[in-house]
Parts: sequence; C-alpha cells; structure tokens
Amino acid sequence: MPSFDVSSEINWQNMDDAINQTLKEVKNRFDFKGIKTEIVMDQKAKTVKLECSEAYKLDAVKEVFHQKLTKRGISILSLDYQGQESASGSGARVTAIIAAGISKEKGKEIGKILKENMKKINSQIQDEQVRVIGKQRDDLQDAMALLKEHEVKIGVPLQFGNFRD
Repeated sequence: MPSFDVSSEINWQNMDDAINQTLKEVKNRFDFKGIKTEIVMDQKAKTVKLECSEAYKLDAVKEVFHQKLTKRGISILSLDYQGQESASGSGARVTAIIAAGISKEKGKEIGKILKENMKKINSQIQDEQVRVIGKQRDDLQDAMALLKEHEVKIGVPLQFGNFRD
C-alpha cells in the first residue's frame, strides 16, 4: 500500500546562518547604533532567545530575523513566541520555541483533519512524524494538498517524504 511520512524538520545550519546575518545587519543599521542586540540559539532545548537593550526595537529585530529565515527557506510557523519580558534597564527579551518535529497533539490534529476530509486515508503517529497510508497514489497526493492547505491551522511547517508506492 502506498504511504508517505509527514514531518517538520529544521535545518539547524540555516537557522544559525539566519541568526548571524540578522546580527550583522542590525549591527550595521543606523537606527541600531549604540543598542545592544543579542540572539542566542539553544539547539538541545530547541529555543531562540532575542534580547535588545531598547524594548521598542525588539519588534524590528524580530522582523529582520523573520526576513533572514524566509530567505533561508525556514518557515516562520516553526517559531512559537512566548511572552515578552523586561530585561535590565529599558531592555526586553523574548524566547521562541522552535517547532522541530511533530508533537503527539499536532499528530492527532493531522490525523483528525485527514479523517474528516478523506475516508480512504489512515494515519499513524511515529515518534516525531506521521505516516499516512492510502490505497491509491492519487489519494495520497490529495492528502498532501489538503495538509498544505491546513498548514497554518496546524501551526507547524510540514514536509513530506519517504513516499512509497
């Protein structure tokens, strides 16, 4: 029976490159002269921490960071920002959790979307990915298109791989 895997992977090298390019651009911008900006990625904890010595400039740093991520092919859906908090002085920091892999809850949500819309498709949650099984290749291609439409609703960037006929 034909099948494919749905996953949500992050290219950590591209993420690191986007962080370095963001810091380089912010360092060279005139409106950031004298403002300390720091972006730290923790790959094991799957987090990125953005910190700025002026709270009102943090949104501009996030915008530049989003542009660099998009250029590198990393979806902004992979970032889940937590609440903004105050740092020393008039600074602010925000932590973003990186969605690498599909959690059990997201896997159940993917399975629910497939069950509601496609009767001939079955899904199984396997570690941090979901295996989708169908009787015909066309059904699986329709399932891929359906999941791409619901990608924003699901809240994680989806990649499809390991297609077996």
